[in-house]
Amino acid sequence: MADDRFASAHEMVREYQELEKQMADPSIHEDQNNARKLGRRYAQLGPVVAGFNAWKNANDDLAAAREMAAEDPDFAAELPAMEASVAEAAEKLEELLLPRDPNDDRDVIMEVKAGAGGDESALFAGDLVRMYQRYAEKHNWKIEIIDLTDADLGGYKDISMAIKSKGTPQPGESPYARLKFEGGVHRVQRVPETESQGRIHTSAAGVLILPEAEEVDVELNMNDVRVDVYRSSGPGGQSVNTTDSAVRLTHGPTGIVVSCQNEKSQLQNKESALRILRARLLAHAQEQADAAAAAERKSQVRTVDRSERIRTYNYPENRLSDHRVNYKSNNLDAVLNGELDDVIQALLDADKAAKLSATN
Repeated sequence: MADDRFASAHEMVREYQELEKQMADPSIHEDQNNARKLGRRYAQLGPVVAGFNAWKNANDDLAAAREMAAEDPDFAAELPAMEASVAEAAEKLEELLLPRDPNDDRDVIMEVKAGAGGDESALFAGDLVRMYQRYAEKHNWKIEIIDLTDADLGGYKDISMAIKSKGTPQPGESPYARLKFEGGVHRVQRVPETESQGRIHTSAAGVLILPEAEEVDVELNMNDVRVDVYRSSGPGGQSVNTTDSAVRLTHGPTGIVVSCQNEKSQLQNKESALRILRARLLAHAQEQADAAAAAERKSQVRTVDRSERIRTYNYPENRLSDHRVNYKSNNLDAVLNGELDDVIQALLDADKAAKLSATN
């Protein structure tokens, strides 16, 4: 029953069995970081092992049926259905063995920034934040606001928030796995409340999705980081704090700059800024690795170019359009209430189809 397509599955089954032995050892849990890593890998491999076993069992059943059919022709009638079962199991296993995004088991740091459109853009940024918060609630994820700057008329000039799963999510169900294609420029078409003539305006907000990094994931030398402190400010520039509690971090080697002012304590703002900096450094390292494999990425769905407008929210027609996969729906009100699964699934399906095409 040798099949070259599934040589890697045999290796994964062996790795799964070895992980099972390691995790049964109580001493492994003395190092929580290591135990968490092993748990993640074990969860990743579980569906592959189940798929491999289903394919192997279907093959074994077919082989036994063929032997019986050779002795008794009455068994031959069952063969077509069993051959179809083997083909179906092989197709599913092939999908399970597609290259995985190494960050698919991570939580997310999401940044939403107002763009072109002034006050209307900030209001739209607030609408996007509420949409993602409701989506997170539907998936039983936890939301944590890291930093924000309110806008004068409502909404946000910018906001950073962590979206975290509770416990160990099933493969493909972590915040990053579901939200990784949300990064980009989101455009809105609607009549602003301040528009007396009833004209439709177009404005935009940017969404950045970063896999949250743990300290062990990123080598961060604080000698490479310049720390500046300053007085935090609110809408219109007024001071919201009488001490220099806001913190700006500048990472010398990459030029990445992170500012945080939401907390009253300088130490808390520094910790929040370090958290975002680690996530951005992890994303920076991933982008460099992706650039090195640019030829492979040409065949994949276009989702990483954040300069492109990825989605339009048309309020007058209650229509959502995702321009990357030509997805359209006329339930914008439901989407803004957190019903995002259909558009997210369309993006995931397109990515899977591109990967399958690249392997054939």
